[in-house]
Amino acid sequence: MGGYAQPQTLSEALGLIAQSPRKILAGGTDLYPGAGTSLQGDLLDITAISALSGISQDRDIRIGACTTWTAIAEADLPPALHCLQQAARQVGGRQVQNAGTIGGNLCNASPAADGVPPLLALDAEVELAGPHQTRRLPLSRFLVGPRQTLRKPDEVLTAIILPAGSAQGRSSFVKLGARAYLVISIAMVAARLELANRQISAAAIAVGACSGVAQRLAAVERALLGAEAASAAELVRTADVAAALSPIDDIRATAGYRVAAATELVRRAVQEALA
Repeated sequence: MGGYAQPQTLSEALGLIAQSPRKILAGGTDLYPGAGTSLQGDLLDITAISALSGISQDRDIRIGACTTWTAIAEADLPPALHCLQQAARQVGGRQVQNAGTIGGNLCNASPAADGVPPLLALDAEVELAGPHQTRRLPLSRFLVGPRQTLRKPDEVLTAIILPAGSAQGRSSFVKLGARAYLVISIAMVAARLELANRQISAAAIAVGACSGVAQRLAAVERALLGAEAASAAELVRTADVAAALSPIDDIRATAGYRVAAATELVRRAVQEALA
């Protein structure tokens, strides 16, 4: 194992990472298991930087990158963010939720990351701080493939930003695995819906674990617009779900099963969000 540093401020962290490449530690629930018997290289532990933790709301909702899943699950948030809180309660066990962070989940970029579908349904953006500038980009652009993001080696993911408009409506998160907890998902869905006169006026649906990167379902969202709340789930078609996905056969499920499961989960998520 290499050197270890735990800066107290973001500027100190950026100075250290500019001097030499370092692995960023933001909870370690993905980093440590993935390291096997030996964790090589220098570590930059950013969990002591207080500015990177917590949830605040001015116009937008800002979630610090080092905010734990437990803190998110227990926060007082509007119904539109319930999908994110439901996901937070299903990330591993309680010990993982106490240590694991939302920023670490995104930077690990697993295709089955529980936090990604809810954040996509909430139109989330990520904030990245580097030595010369801070930039923001949509989460849908930040994640480019399995274990791949657009974070530069000298940048730190500092926050997740939820635009004010995404805090409207109601939401739900459902997942399917071999068991209820402590399992990698076969498929998972987040749905956020807005209603006007008992009709769906806006829809955001995202599916994870069925593609290299979680995907929004544009065709399903279009089909739901204007639908009566009571019959909305009936409009979710397998073909519209499959059009956005690229599932694989693996030890957990076949590609065909994943599409069928995702379709059923979308229907359930829509029903739960409207309940």
